[in-house]
Amino acid sequence: MTPNPRLDRRSFLTSAAALGTAGELALHRRLTLAAELGGGHPLAPKPGHFPARAKHLILFFFTGGLSHVDTFDHKPQLNKDHGKTIGSNKRSLKGTDWKFRPYGECGKMVSELFPHVGSVVDDICFLHTVRGDSGGHSAATQGMLTGSITFPMPSIGAWISYGLGTQNTSLPPYVVLAAKEPYNAFLAWDSGFLPGFHKGTRFIPGPDSLPNLASPIASVRRQDLERQMLNDWNQAHLQRHAEAPELRSRITSLQTAQGLMQQAPEALDVAREPRHVLDLYGPDTANPASFAAQCLVARRLVERGVRVVQLFDVGSNTNWDNHRDMKQHENLSRNVDRPIAGLLTDLKRRGLLDETLVVGCTEFGRTPWEDLTPQGRGHYNRNFTCFLAGGGVKGGYSHGVSDEFGATAVEHPMHVHDLHATILHLMGLDHERLTYRYSGRDFRLTDVHGNVATEVIA
Repeated sequence: MTPNPRLDRRSFLTSAAALGTAGELALHRRLTLAAELGGGHPLAPKPGHFPARAKHLILFFFTGGLSHVDTFDHKPQLNKDHGKTIGSNKRSLKGTDWKFRPYGECGKMVSELFPHVGSVVDDICFLHTVRGDSGGHSAATQGMLTGSITFPMPSIGAWISYGLGTQNTSLPPYVVLAAKEPYNAFLAWDSGFLPGFHKGTRFIPGPDSLPNLASPIASVRRQDLERQMLNDWNQAHLQRHAEAPELRSRITSLQTAQGLMQQAPEALDVAREPRHVLDLYGPDTANPASFAAQCLVARRLVERGVRVVQLFDVGSNTNWDNHRDMKQHENLSRNVDRPIAGLLTDLKRRGLLDETLVVGCTEFGRTPWEDLTPQGRGHYNRNFTCFLAGGGVKGGYSHGVSDEFGATAVEHPMHVHDLHATILHLMGLDHERLTYRYSGRDFRLTDVHGNVATEVIA
């Protein structure tokens, strides 16, 4: 039936109220069934290009530039040559302030900044020769998360949502946990030219991550009737205007918001977890704004079918951009070390690590030489370290070798495009086939570049 264009909202609700309890229950059953079955939902699960090794992605982003030579890329020669000048810039080499020691059966050398991560290195694949195209925070962040250092493009989470949909259409397919905005703000999780419902949904960690979601029980029926009225009008409009992508995106977003009201409060409530699980992530889980609580939320979201969860570590007083004093890395690492290890352990115990790809990255590394002061390090995009875990990658494995100072790749250089191609491959997506037609050409996350690092796949 074509809706009467003269029927206003109040008249519709008055008429709909006459349906009575039976009609309302039927409506509830219809909405519930549609949610359970996907019902043609644009975000319903889709098959990939080939069998996936991972169903979910959790991505850590260390904002500011985590130093590879002080954390996971052990360079004893750098300490031996501390104070010597190198290259045309005449900067003095700077050794690390922290000791390294071997961890796990693989004997991986890890800095004392990350003892808890060290305890789980047998589940981690370290990538020691990652290279980006920019040494500036904004461009490098954009490059790491969208593949482009120039124009705003869809983020990796949006591409995965577009390619695979989600396993729970009542929650966003792509959730972002960010206490503060990173460089480039929302562009780091934007959907760009992809349909808007693939954009990351940001939750601000804390007691009011989702304020005003709870609705009085008495108003639920009225809301259902309002939603049904809106849906009828939207569907009638779509029948008359088949090409209406913005309206389709808005409809899908509203449908997800409805599910969010029902499921998100429970999913974000880490207090529901038993004490032995909370202890895995550390004492900071008592603070809902902490990075520890965010890591636990990430596991709870993945458990409930969310496809991509992206966590931004932006520090409290400063981020990882330590030009003047590398000692600030101590507080920063202490904040994330135990929660990351706790997450990997928790996922493994629950049988979720095999189907969840965990990625740790930063926009660039830091120079092997001093910067603004003898205690600091500068931006360095020509060689740095990221890591992978779970999701079909080799654990206890280091991919790529840098020179004795961590300045240049010696074996297996890996561009950011290669990293993206590898992540998509593990998720069951061919980076060359995952395209979207826009403005007369086919776009993809890796542009016209990228090679899958098959050596890291178990």
